[in-house]
Amino acid sequence: MRGELFLPIFCPDRLLEATGDGAWIAAFGEAEAALARAEGELGLIPDSLAEEIASAAQAGTFDPAELGRAARASANPVIPFVASVRASLAKPASDYVHFGATSQDILDTAAALIATRACALVDDYLIALLRALARIAAEHAETPMAGRTLMQHAAPTTFGMKVAGWISALVEAGFNLRSSTAALSASLGGAAGTLAAWGERGPELQEHFADRLGLATPAMSWHTNRVRVATLGSSLAILAGAAAKVATDVIILSQDELAEVAEGVPGGSSAMPNKHNPAGAIRVVAAARQCVGLASTLTSSMVQENERAAGAWQAEWQALSDLLALAGGAVAALGEVAEGLRVDKVRIGTNLDLTKGALLAERANYALIAALGRDAAQAALARAAAHSAGFAQGLREDEEVLGALGEVTIAELLQPSGYLGASTLYTRRALAMAQIYEKER
Repeated sequence: MRGELFLPIFCPDRLLEATGDGAWIAAFGEAEAALARAEGELGLIPDSLAEEIASAAQAGTFDPAELGRAARASANPVIPFVASVRASLAKPASDYVHFGATSQDILDTAAALIATRACALVDDYLIALLRALARIAAEHAETPMAGRTLMQHAAPTTFGMKVAGWISALVEAGFNLRSSTAALSASLGGAAGTLAAWGERGPELQEHFADRLGLATPAMSWHTNRVRVATLGSSLAILAGAAAKVATDVIILSQDELAEVAEGVPGGSSAMPNKHNPAGAIRVVAAARQCVGLASTLTSSMVQENERAAGAWQAEWQALSDLLALAGGAVAALGEVAEGLRVDKVRIGTNLDLTKGALLAERANYALIAALGRDAAQAALARAAAHSAGFAQGLREDEEVLGALGEVTIAELLQPSGYLGASTLYTRRALAMAQIYEKER
């Protein structure tokens, strides 16, 4: 299996197995077996030989490194794979292995199988993540916290709404990935994509072949139409990006200066035993950063020559495999983080007052405009902001503000819980989105 040292850091074992070299080789065998059986069913090869060929295609044992080295001569691993299957059979069965197909048919079909199965795992991880986040959002729907823009206090929000924002982005990205996965199809076009080797039965064979594998039948051959591959790659990178946004927030909120959240199982340090590093969130961010380049490889590989690419198609294979593993790994790792995330409501409340009421300046501004007009309101807010004891105290002691609003109104204006807007509504909507995502699977 490739990447035995580094990739497992970011990717769970199930996903590694589903996208690894062994899975690809097994998928080659599945595709060849389905082809033989479909051809036998339609009488395109002797039906008596179809099962023998199918069994041989799925029975071979291959060392991925050896197969890869053998593929150097043809720049394609399916060619030595097919040669090995043929060599394992006696005539006449060996004559009908891979009959009419091109190696790209088998490899692209294998890629569709790998991606469909891997994305089903990713969807499992995403649903588990959404459940964990939904529990947090519901628990903290009414927990006021400082909203932060450009890394500084802005206006108050709730921790529930922050998590709701995470949920919303992940759900959108998840539906996007589902759509991209549904667009995957089998590939069977023959030498130049025309199905000519099978005569008028070609389209029928294409459908039987796809049905046997549980894949969609394409409208036409797609050897150099890589839209579905690039779209899948972009969807995976977007999902990883949505996960990394959440992880980045966790990392920031875990800083000693904030300490509003902490991972349930923090990472240690080899040099500083006092450290409680957000290792899970770090894994998410690291995986997502790699996904961007891999998706770019798939997008750039859309530019292909005529009916078969000379290099662009070949560049997709490793990129797609690693992208599936890393994007899925990002979601799985974030699920672990969310499941054990500890939220410190006391520290959130303490930090809410860190700027001494300044995060309510917007609310005070609107009240003062109504009472004094814009110019006088701006001047009063500037005086309050410059007060040595902080904004809230400055507002309370300002005679013009006192005269216009009164102590009771000023006290109300300085309560974060009274300026949370639609945060509760948005949190409820996000919880509903998570439920819909799971139900519509």
